[in-house]
Amino acid sequence: MTAIPDVVVIGGGAIGLSIAWRSAVAGLRVTVVDDHHPAQASWAAAGMIAPVSEAHHGEENLIDLNLLSARRYPGWIEELEEASGRVTGYTPCGTLVVALDGDDKEQLDHLHGWQAELGLPVERLRGRECRELEPSLAPMVRAGLFMEGDHQIDNRKLVDALEAACIRREVDFINGSVASLTVQGERVTGAGLASGDSIACDKVVLAAGCWSGGIDGVPPSVTDGVRPVKGQLLYLTGRPGQPPLAQRNVRTMDVYVVARGDGRSVVGATVEELGFDTTVTAGGVHSLLRDAIRVLPDVAEQVLTECVAGLRPGSRDNRPLLGPGEQDGLIVATGHYRNGILLTPATGDLIAELLVTGATPAPLKPFAPTRFADAGVSV
Repeated sequence: MTAIPDVVVIGGGAIGLSIAWRSAVAGLRVTVVDDHHPAQASWAAAGMIAPVSEAHHGEENLIDLNLLSARRYPGWIEELEEASGRVTGYTPCGTLVVALDGDDKEQLDHLHGWQAELGLPVERLRGRECRELEPSLAPMVRAGLFMEGDHQIDNRKLVDALEAACIRREVDFINGSVASLTVQGERVTGAGLASGDSIACDKVVLAAGCWSGGIDGVPPSVTDGVRPVKGQLLYLTGRPGQPPLAQRNVRTMDVYVVARGDGRSVVGATVEELGFDTTVTAGGVHSLLRDAIRVLPDVAEQVLTECVAGLRPGSRDNRPLLGPGEQDGLIVATGHYRNGILLTPATGDLIAELLVTGATPAPLKPFAPTRFADAGVSV
């Protein structure tokens, strides 16, 4: 007879798999349920680890969590690659944010002043200095900010490595989707599958990204607090003998280009509030290529190999929902929006700690899933 798992993780993206792996390392019996949706944010991502260049006003608590996760990345990846026997393409390359005109430069100046107030590591550069770092930049680049602490990873290899590490730790996998939570009284005691089967467990971790709110029995803080935010991005490949587009992540106010070390590059990403639409549009492809060629003209000579539309899990305040849900037995780990890959190590470690100890780690407390209801906001 199969033992009842300690934890059922709903969602097999980077977040769900990291929680499953770290929980299994801690000695818990774990089952992951996932339907491998092609629009899953972890698969349709660029793999930027950008705690500094992605920092925004009003998100100081999130910046702290992002920096914590970024600091954990090197050692965490080393452990993951050893545990899985896979490589992840983790590269400590830095991000160069450039201004192409006066308006861009004004925005960069404002951003730099705010980042300096927070003590974030940022180097201000003139246009010539930007081109010395990245010779393929367009001559029109006027200024830039270099964030050495921003890195990148191959997000698809990351997911593969996490799955392999889970398998080695005897995590069980169910290919399917969860239709409902099993609730007895005020406690979540398992999950009901769309197939009609059910799984009993001690705790359920809800890590289904933007689909988290569509599961029956999920509390209002999740059903109305998490939404899909569509993003289109492109994969490019250099022709034989063509050098990489850049050595660092390069971004403007409108587009980013993440150049892998193997000749591939990712260009992204649109931000579209269109529900669960996953259509790749001509307009989206056009705008991304136009903006990318404007900053890196050699993009025009690359081969367009893949066009992807993914669904980020956005939240009301663009911060993740992390920690115990309203019902006993439910742990929420969703709403990571644009920071899912960046926050994979911290989320996996801290949610696993919560599962083992029953106490919410301090870094998670600002992201309580109940915060909207606690603040008196109708959800």
